[in-house]
Amino acid sequence: MCLLPILPKMPEPRVLILFNEPVLPLDHPDRGSEEDVLYSVKIVGESLNTGGIPFDTFGVTDDLTALLARLTRRDFDVAFNLYEGTADRSVTEVYLTGLLEWLGIAYTGCPSFTLSVARNKPVAKRLFQSAGIPTAEFTEVSTPDVPGWAHFPAIIKPAAEDASVGIEQGSVVTTPDELRAQVQYVLDHYGPPALVERYIHGREIQVSVIDLNGDGRPVVLPFAEIAFKPTEGSRWPIYTYTAKWHEESDEYKHAPVLVGVSLPPAVTAKLNEMALEVYHLLGARDYARIDSRVTPDGEVYILEMNPNPAITSVMIDEGLPAVGGTYDQFIAALVRNAAARIGQSSGSRRVRTERP
Repeated sequence: MCLLPILPKMPEPRVLILFNEPVLPLDHPDRGSEEDVLYSVKIVGESLNTGGIPFDTFGVTDDLTALLARLTRRDFDVAFNLYEGTADRSVTEVYLTGLLEWLGIAYTGCPSFTLSVARNKPVAKRLFQSAGIPTAEFTEVSTPDVPGWAHFPAIIKPAAEDASVGIEQGSVVTTPDELRAQVQYVLDHYGPPALVERYIHGREIQVSVIDLNGDGRPVVLPFAEIAFKPTEGSRWPIYTYTAKWHEESDEYKHAPVLVGVSLPPAVTAKLNEMALEVYHLLGARDYARIDSRVTPDGEVYILEMNPNPAITSVMIDEGLPAVGGTYDQFIAALVRNAAARIGQSSGSRRVRTERP
């Protein structure tokens, strides 16, 4: 006979889904990536419904008064953070998490420190270097001149954008003149600094890391590959904005995402280890994606880490069964992880014990 008391089931945490209201004109070339968040809100809401978790939604705009009024109502326990920053000020992605931390609101996903560091690609790459994690040679510049650069081909990226924004076929350059012209283009369109990076020939492997139990021991999902198909002409095998978002384009059709790709055992073990090291190094939480290139001779180079990557990604959906999970369980786990953090601080508290 069981002598343990039968405890009543605890109510599920109440959730407020936060997301960015699209602001770009309908004909803007980046509108597609911005609108993707609306699909994420729909899918997450359906999963919360399936799990019996009550929720509401709030679209964040530049109206801070409305945002503060909604947050201070406190008729929710956990904020489900789908906010990606406004398209015209993407850095606000960091500001929102800082505000939630200031207000003591528990939320899903990576903390403000991680978002701030990971979105600054040159800073993140310096941290990789300091930890002995292989990454492509790089420099950051605020003028079109790149003195002493000798690594060609090279790829030029905005230093603080994600979702492939600013990445196009012209991003890869093979001569100093092309380098200066592309750096100038990035500076003009996205502002300084620009990241100049040695282009790595090889397979583009993306690694999703998730923490289903909130215990700081995340697991690696099966690898995914951007499986670039051979094309006529001189197209580079890179995951451009067009290849990622414009489904009708030829680039999109020639860059399918395959989940569960195999690599040699030694390379698999190396990439698993490096992905977890990057996750912890940048202070990730709940879920993140590490992007890498694997050369034909098995060398692994970490390109960057994406905190709070697309939550509706096929990489997560198709990878979860390998670790005994489902998508609905994943969404519920993020909520419960955040609920367990209620009252915890994301930063350190300094207590003065004596007079100066």
